[in-house]
Amino acid sequence: MKPTFLISFIFFLLGYLIATGQTQSVQLNSLGFLPQQSKKASIVGDTKSFVVKQVSNKSVVFKGEVSKPVFQKDVNQNVAVADFSSVNKNGKYYIETAEGTKSAEFEISPKVYNQAFYTSMRGFYLWRCGTAVSGTHNGHHFANEACHLEDGYEDYQGKPGVRRNGTGGWHDAGDYGKYVVNAGVTVGIMFMAWDQFQDNLKKFSLDLPETAKGYPDFLKEMKWETDWLLTMQYTDGSGKVAHKLTAKNFEPFCKPVDDKQKRYFTEWSSAAVADFVAMMAQAARYFEPYDKAYSQKCLAAAKLSYKFLKENPEDKNFVQGEFKTGGYQTSDPDDRLWAAVEMWETTGDATFLKDFEEQATKMNFKIDEDWDWGDVSNLGMFQYTLSKKSGKNPEVLKAIQKNIVDGANSIVKNANSDVYGRPLVRYYWGCNGTIARQVLNLQVANKISPDKNYIQASQDAIAHIFGRNYYNRSYVTGLGINPAMKPHDRRSGSDNEVEPWPGYIVGGGHSATGWKDEEEDYRTNEIAINWQGALVYALAGFIGK
Repeated sequence: MKPTFLISFIFFLLGYLIATGQTQSVQLNSLGFLPQQSKKASIVGDTKSFVVKQVSNKSVVFKGEVSKPVFQKDVNQNVAVADFSSVNKNGKYYIETAEGTKSAEFEISPKVYNQAFYTSMRGFYLWRCGTAVSGTHNGHHFANEACHLEDGYEDYQGKPGVRRNGTGGWHDAGDYGKYVVNAGVTVGIMFMAWDQFQDNLKKFSLDLPETAKGYPDFLKEMKWETDWLLTMQYTDGSGKVAHKLTAKNFEPFCKPVDDKQKRYFTEWSSAAVADFVAMMAQAARYFEPYDKAYSQKCLAAAKLSYKFLKENPEDKNFVQGEFKTGGYQTSDPDDRLWAAVEMWETTGDATFLKDFEEQATKMNFKIDEDWDWGDVSNLGMFQYTLSKKSGKNPEVLKAIQKNIVDGANSIVKNANSDVYGRPLVRYYWGCNGTIARQVLNLQVANKISPDKNYIQASQDAIAHIFGRNYYNRSYVTGLGINPAMKPHDRRSGSDNEVEPWPGYIVGGGHSATGWKDEEEDYRTNEIAINWQGALVYALAGFIGK
């Protein structure tokens, strides 16, 4: 039997490939490669050599030997690596083995990630609540009418039957709820993308409607969420912040406009209050050049809620009660730490710096390699470390920097030890989002102690998400090779389009071979803003001009 590449269908035939060794498949970054990055493909099957050819004239631009195959237990595969890092000239190429079989075509260009960033960031626009949205991707049109215009009611804040304006913001995931804690990690990491990569983001068009005149498109989208977040602060002047705004139960698989359940502002939680403070302090900084009045509004809201936190030091968890929607229950020390440092960065007030350094010391300056909404202390540690403000305790700074670099080195080691360059050891609900989020760890470490290995591991993480993986499939709808087609997403499941709404990363399997591209499998195939924000950050660092 002559070997053949099964780029799009390896996930059906993998058992056959392992059993016979006669069929080859190449898993690589399906979006393409940057000229300066290491270029690697993972090869399943028997071959010893390969060439890289130009698509235009089929000329050979590189000849190479594959590495010795490595057996990896969790995927039950022998996998070799084809390294063609010396191919740096812009153009379109494909890999061909000694047996004459060919890979899918790929591109080398400084702009290979631009379209992926555009589509993934526009995913937030298409997630907007309270307004009509529309867009076209690869010839498919996606649109929804204005939804949830009755958000929301204050029954759980002591005002039965009273409605106040809580419209706007982004839907949280495959459901239509809106949650402050999950907004926290999402907005936090996306504002960090703006802070670190704004030279490339300022003029990057996302083709958004004019909802924030004079703002760059990236910040225009962020403001849609912060406008809603401001409505989550209690109107009684206390500084409390509602934990979420949802119905009592998840809605059925319907279009957003057809979800007619009554939706409520819930009671407050201290984690929600602290995350609100951090986000509003960030918003005050980053919006100030474009709208001073709005910046001051955000800062005033942040100060009020921080005052409430100081006067109420207890960790007040959210109690679900009658609600069956997402709980996002979490303790608040990490949220308070993040709030303190963002307030210091925005105001320069040493009181906030003192609060942060005391809390960081209690936490032993820890940096998590594997993190999400449940512990956002990394956001606080990173902001402190990268801040250019004076007054930091040198010993605190040194300890945090060491832990950041040590953690990044561990992430690099994990990526280099995996046959598909996966930098995360564990598998669980939303692990693909964590893989993208680890790019923030690596980029911050690279700012502290520049190392090309941090950038390579970042690009390995992106490659894994877009197709260099066990399935030889992209985990992002509408992008890359044979992408996810049936996400757990009520919009995709209720419209007339065969294609899912584009640009969304799905959560991923709870084992190395456990992902199911099935709509009903919310455990492995849902979408969510916290994973999406991490993907946006990962791609933002590699936008080309």
